[in-house]
Amino acid sequence: MKRILLPVGGAVLATGLLAVGLTSTAQADGDVSHDPMANNTSAAASVASFWFASNGAALRQATQYTWDAKEVRKVVSKGGYTPDGSPGTTAPTGESKSTGSAQNVNLPKTIGKVFFVDGSGKFRWCSATSIQSNYRNLVATAGHCVYDTDSNRDLLDNWVFVPGYYQGKHPWGIYVGKQAFTHYDFDTYEDYDRDYAFVTVYNGIQLERVKDVSRKEYDGFNGPKRSWGGRYHLLLVKDAGRLGDNVGGQGIAWNQATGKSVRAFGYPAAPHPDGNKPYSGVTPKNCYGKTTAKAVGAPWLKIEEHIGLKCAVTPGYDGGPWLLNYSNAKRLGYVNGVTSTFADQDGNDRVDYITSPYFDGETAAVYNAAKNVWSGKIVGTNGELYK
Repeated sequence: MKRILLPVGGAVLATGLLAVGLTSTAQADGDVSHDPMANNTSAAASVASFWFASNGAALRQATQYTWDAKEVRKVVSKGGYTPDGSPGTTAPTGESKSTGSAQNVNLPKTIGKVFFVDGSGKFRWCSATSIQSNYRNLVATAGHCVYDTDSNRDLLDNWVFVPGYYQGKHPWGIYVGKQAFTHYDFDTYEDYDRDYAFVTVYNGIQLERVKDVSRKEYDGFNGPKRSWGGRYHLLLVKDAGRLGDNVGGQGIAWNQATGKSVRAFGYPAAPHPDGNKPYSGVTPKNCYGKTTAKAVGAPWLKIEEHIGLKCAVTPGYDGGPWLLNYSNAKRLGYVNGVTSTFADQDGNDRVDYITSPYFDGETAAVYNAAKNVWSGKIVGTNGELYK
């Protein structure tokens, strides 16, 4: 297990100060750190209403969580891997019916966007996927799509997952994050070799309609609501059920041999370093190929143990899953990585590689800690806060 001693990404703070800033509310059990997000129904309803307000205006205004173009460089080979234990897997759930002999790639229902507010107050998003758990309430994404490494705070604010997101639409509801799990080295030292996170989410919320009410009725409503311009609105919502029951959950694999074929999914949106912008971020894209057989490193981020994949996508793809043994008929596979960084291998100012942390036994420990945590409901049958 590698420990790094300095913060990455150009942070100016001393290591000791950074550790205090990032772990003030975190708890750690060995290599697993876990942090509360919206840890009660009132806070969760407030987060959901923030994104529902004005017919989802904040969702549409959000932009991809971008990397500085100066940080898109060439990754270097670092040698082979020595797994820290035996290979392991957890099977996916929610298998879809076969689509026959379809030649196109069938997009998994599990993928979507995570939305949040960064340290500068901007509305941002990354890619993510639903992943199998005991309570069918877990999301897998990149660690930097959960922890605010740019401003050296703890968690990103107002964090939600929207599977199947498309231009403000949320077909299976909005899922508010309850608790974030990641490796201690990422939470404390911003070690991008551990740039992955698993987030438990409450049952989804679906917006049925907005009702204009008086101040008195507004004050008496114990559920999602918003006021602006001197007017008061109740957000009449309903419980959408558990994430995994609605869209299924991908499996997970760790300590696998490198050089295997994977299919990676995500929502690319940012321009390449040369300014070319081939993607809009509106619809998910995918790449298919074999991961690098050897570890790759990115010295500017102190990365030593990533795997690479040839894939000419751009930021916004961050956090999207790399699926091993993906079944086009079932739309399911095994998460064996998440997009962490972007690389320019041929030096033409265009992204042509993406990288992911190698999923090993320590990744499995973080996942296993998250998969057994219950989250529950936010709203009751009449749109009130569930208690």
